[in-house]
Amino acid sequence: MINVEVTKTANENNIGIIKRFTKKVQGSGILPKVRSKRYSQRDLSFYKNKKNTLKNLKRKAEIMDLIKMGKMADNKRS
Repeated sequence: MINVEVTKTANENNIGIIKRFTKKVQGSGILPKVRSKRYSQRDLSFYKNKKNTLKNLKRKAEIMDLIKMGKMADNKRS
């Protein structure tokens, strides 16, 4: 990660420091990188994916069994 650092010179006021800091941050390209990562999620591991898939298949099989026994209505639209 890039660190942006600004030190105060002898005759510089606080507004000048802030302006210089914002210019350095914009020039370094930190903000677009952070904003692009803001809502991204990392991929699930292979084993997590497999576990979720097996869980879904088991649930679908249970639902099909309940439909065959007449304990659950078949809501498929034809």
